[in-house]
Parts: sequence; structure tokens; C-alpha cells
Amino acid sequence: MIKWRSKILLAAIESTYGVDPVPVGADGILATQIAFTPMEGNDVDRELELPYLGAQGTIPTELHAKLSFNVELEPSGTAGTPPGWGVLLRACAVAETIVAVTSVTYNPVTDAHESIALYLWIGDTQYVMLGTRGNCTMEFTAQGIPYLKFEFTGLFTKPTEQARIDPTLTGFKKPQVVTNANTTTFQIDTTTLVMRSCMMNLGNAVESRFLIGSEGILITDKSESIETTVEAEALTTLDPYQLALDQSAVPLTLVHGVGAGKISTLAVPNAQMQRPQGLENAQDITEWPLRMVPLPTVGNDQWTLALT
Repeated sequence: MIKWRSKILLAAIESTYGVDPVPVGADGILATQIAFTPMEGNDVDRELELPYLGAQGTIPTELHAKLSFNVELEPSGTAGTPPGWGVLLRACAVAETIVAVTSVTYNPVTDAHESIALYLWIGDTQYVMLGTRGNCTMEFTAQGIPYLKFEFTGLFTKPTEQARIDPTLTGFKKPQVVTNANTTTFQIDTTTLVMRSCMMNLGNAVESRFLIGSEGILITDKSESIETTVEAEALTTLDPYQLALDQSAVPLTLVHGVGAGKISTLAVPNAQMQRPQGLENAQDITEWPLRMVPLPTVGNDQWTLALT
């Protein structure tokens, strides 16, 4: 019997694509809601013409694995030190810039996408994903834990029985819940709004590509999107309908966390307002569900996540 909750997860950056960097205990990942499909792909039917009826065997092809999980969005607690989840974001077509003792900043990149190796133990069974890349959604919900929600695709490796190792999880700190006290700023077009939730999807197009001479997992495109729900305001304060009509791109800023080394600032300089669709009633208060699209200015600058 193998207990489902008995898991170890490691992640390490690959120096060369698809070459195992052999993650160690210090590469431990503190995750929740793990879902895993270890042998995705296609089954090719031989379609033989035989003198009798019956099923035919198939040949497995394009083998890859998919792993999804959530990580608490909390900085390292020390300004200028990357959090334990930084390697995961880097595998989602995101660059990491470190300013010693000051900040760690993440932003999207078009080229030179990094990849990671993921090791997952369930019981004593070890699953390995190489050449792994994926997508991420950042989610902030009032009275809830802020999360990074990852969906990864990697090259298939046959599972084996391996001795478990002890992961080090010191890079993951206890999160601050999204509250009025902890989430100090939420603004659209410099207007401070009462927010129920805000979610930004990196919108990566993750493709498995299996050809002669090259097999890998690629991020071929990206299209970020934002969904947020806020208390409705007088249109003289903020008019999302006019912004949508004018195709206006306005700044969105969300600051979460209190204390040095614990602050996350999501900045979207040019978020185009999309058509507001419907109104919502929560506790007899009118709320706007809004959709926005982060737009690049000079490229690779449609959003930043700064940890300070």
C-alpha cells in the first residue's frame, strides 16, 4: 500500500535542456493540491488486416508527463533572496533579476526559456520529469492564501523505486492571508478599489513537440489575462465601460505583504480594459467582475512581480 499523502517534490534548473541536473534535498518544493499524470501521449493502432475479428495491440508514442500543483505566494523573508518557488516561475518563460539585499523581480521573456527537472516521490516510487516547462496563474482572494498555481509538462521517464531523501523547505515561508491589513494596495488607473479577488494567468502556450532529431516541451506563445472582482464605484470615480470603449490601457497595481522581505508587488503598467460582462450581487453590494489584458510597451514588460 502506498499512501497518497506521502510525497516529496524537488525542482532544479537544467543547465542543458533535458539533461538531468539531479535535484537534491535543498531543491525541495512545498506544494499543495498535487495532481499527476505520469504517462501522457498517444496510442498508435497498427490497423492490421487479419482473417479474424478482435482487438489489436497499440504502440505508445509522444510520451510525456503532466504535473500540477499550488505553491503559497510568499517571499523568502529576506530582501534580495529568491523564494523557494523562484525556479518554478523561471520554467514558465519568466526571468529572475536579483538585486542583492534589495529585491528579486520576475518578468516575462520571449526567448531563451529555462527548463527544470522535477522529481516526485509518492511512497518509494520516484517519478522524474525532464525538460519541463509550464504555465502559472497568480491568485489573490480576500481572506485566503495567495497562490501560484502551476501546470507543468515534461518529458517521460520510466518510474523507478528509489530511496527517499529529506527535502529542505526553508525557502518557503508561512504566508500572509489576503486581508485589508496585509494587502495594502489595489488600484486600477490609480483609483483605489475594494477588491474581492484578482487573478493573473500567464497564458503560456505549452506544446509537446516530438520530431526526428528533436524532442521537447516548448512555450510557443503567451497571452496574459487578468480577472478581478471589485466593489462597483460611481462612474465619475472609475468608468470601466468608457475605458473598454476607448480600448484604454491603464496601470494595475497590487501590493501584498507587510514587513521587510515579505512584500510582493504585482505591477501591470498597461492593462487594457475588456468589455465588462454583467454585474454581481454579494451581500447586497454591487460588484464588478472585470477582465483586463496586460500589454507590452517595448516588449517583455507587460508585468513584473517584485519581492522586497
